[in-house]
Amino acid sequence: MSGSRELGRALRGWRDRTPPAAVGVPAGGVRRAAGLRREELAQLAGLSVDYIIRLEQGRATCPSAQVLSALARALRLSAAESEHLYLLAGQPPPSPRQVSAHIPPGVRRLLDQLDGAPLSVYDAAWNLILWNPLWTALLGDASALRGRERNVAWRHFTGLPSRVSHTPGQQARFEAAVVTDLRAATARYPADAGLHSLIKDLRGVSTGFARLWDTGAVGVHETHTKTVHHPEAGTFTLDCDVLTAPGSDLRIVAYTAAPGSDAADRLGLLHVIGTQAMAEDGIPE
Repeated sequence: MSGSRELGRALRGWRDRTPPAAVGVPAGGVRRAAGLRREELAQLAGLSVDYIIRLEQGRATCPSAQVLSALARALRLSAAESEHLYLLAGQPPPSPRQVSAHIPPGVRRLLDQLDGAPLSVYDAAWNLILWNPLWTALLGDASALRGRERNVAWRHFTGLPSRVSHTPGQQARFEAAVVTDLRAATARYPADAGLHSLIKDLRGVSTGFARLWDTGAVGVHETHTKTVHHPEAGTFTLDCDVLTAPGSDLRIVAYTAAPGSDAADRLGLLHVIGTQAMAEDGIPE
């Protein structure tokens, strides 16, 4: 059996074993199998349904490392399974000198169990790689975003739409912290071509980023507030914390509100109504 056919068989097996509820997909409707539909996997991975079909049928050759990383995240593959996926596709598995999108089981359980707060997970380059349903309800559906549209630094410094606004002071602190993170990532992952390309392009399109990068600005992530402008729930302010996952350089961003506050009531409303009738108008920092 050719490598592409083996890859297709493995993808079908992983898709069939993945319960929709385990990855935040509603399990409504009649299903012929317990696993994910191709359309659902395509949406989770940010790929077209046609490409998923061609991969599973062995008709797509040489999928890129970015495609493989997206599939591994969407299917919640273990580290060993992710490595096997890369090898089947004829690609070298990510090395310790490249940014990893692998999410430890404990971090996945955290998002599954803490469903009362909007949570999201980012890699060392600030690429969005995982989020929970309440995060979607609050900030918009990220599943349709492609490539750098999922990168916090790219979205912010290029002015892409966001439901979150900052005061001038908050923006200055946020930008310094993100640039500091990216500078540290380039030192830790010197062989990551995608990361270096991101930095180069950011310097080319944003004078603000270039200034911070060239002047060596330093910042740290601190607990602060962010104002959310929601199309259904209105405008309200939440606390925002950036946490580091133990044993990795993944970042978990959590939005919370004081019990009994107006913001907590609005989060509770979003928890009930989910993403129904929600406009998809931007992803925040």
